[in-house]
Amino acid sequence: MKKYAYLTAAPLAALSILSGCAGTPAAPQNDAPQYDVVAIVWPAYQPEPRWKELGIFQNGVGEWQNVYEAKPKRPDHDQPKVPLWGYEDESNPIAVARKIDAALAAGINVFMYDWYWYGGKPFLENALNEGFLKAPNNERMKFYIMYANHDVTGLWNNKAPEDTKNNVIWKADVSFDEFVNVLVPRWIAYFKKPNYYKIQNKPVFSLYKLTVLARGMGGIENVKKAFARFDAEAKKAGFAGVHFMWNNPVTPYNFRGIELPGNKNPTPRQVAEYMGFDSHTTYNWCSEAWSYYSKANPELDYAKYAEYSVGLYDTIAQRYPEGQFFPHVSLAWDTNPRYIKYTPKVHPAKPADFERALRAAKKWIDENRIDGMPRLITINAWNEWTEGCHLEPDAKTGYGYLNAVSRVFGARGQAK
Repeated sequence: MKKYAYLTAAPLAALSILSGCAGTPAAPQNDAPQYDVVAIVWPAYQPEPRWKELGIFQNGVGEWQNVYEAKPKRPDHDQPKVPLWGYEDESNPIAVARKIDAALAAGINVFMYDWYWYGGKPFLENALNEGFLKAPNNERMKFYIMYANHDVTGLWNNKAPEDTKNNVIWKADVSFDEFVNVLVPRWIAYFKKPNYYKIQNKPVFSLYKLTVLARGMGGIENVKKAFARFDAEAKKAGFAGVHFMWNNPVTPYNFRGIELPGNKNPTPRQVAEYMGFDSHTTYNWCSEAWSYYSKANPELDYAKYAEYSVGLYDTIAQRYPEGQFFPHVSLAWDTNPRYIKYTPKVHPAKPADFERALRAAKKWIDENRIDGMPRLITINAWNEWTEGCHLEPDAKTGYGYLNAVSRVFGARGQAK
């Protein structure tokens, strides 16, 4: 369909200036605190061949199809979102080069790529391998992967009835042997990239669903053994080991049902200690704030959503105080592009409210950083367009969100 064809990226020489900025903010002094600002990348806006196996996105542009097919379901519903850069193919390295320059100009210096594996094959990996890693400027930007090991259901199909949304199409289970003999070598290959993000010479490996690993390997004891093998292989490759980061450790879909040897009802802290996680964060705010925002009447504006979610930082950190909690900031929540019927949402963030949330996260990590850990925050997301969370500019807000990041963290480029 010509109307929704991928747009060619603009010339690189013009990419690093943010619209609406008076100029590039000065880099910090050498003794100023350095922050690692991580934007999450959902690598679905590209022609992944396996979309055909799922029977969705026949237009060949990936989940952009959900974005431009979205319709407002209420008078105050801001849909569809229109990307200012167009419906770019995110496996195109020139398109990704624009994104890298814009992110760095705003002070974002790390991309966290969601990484998938189903049925013995990768899924959506070409956004990272063909897009990011072949971008001519990719080594200016750090990256790490989050093993997004959730089952594939009907969620991404915007024409699927609600009563089929949870039907499992692909299970994310992997065996112990597949984990250590197939996946670990692939991940070690990423670790060896010069711009792979490390903490204390440990490449960061973020995990989404510990429950699914335990399910596939036949218990948490085998997952612990698999992590030990993974860590040993990283050391053989010349690193100090693996920095294991746990995402959303206490939400029901990621914790409930895990049993430890001799302990059938462990706390999140006991599980994290048993597994040896180095840090934890959240993928988005909705995991923690679901009951709060979904029952709100009238629906929440972003300022209230942010105030509530930022107020949970201390609570989340205390669930596993031995590991570093890295604070997170989200941009609203609206998954209606994926649904036929209306689903509860949070109204889009105003850039000023988003900026206040970023400053709160910055203040929190300044005051709660464990020695040897970076001043790191995560943001959902660079491009979660169908969840209402995108730093990438759109036709309504323009560069407002990126400019907000820039005002807090400065256009200093790559942190040392």
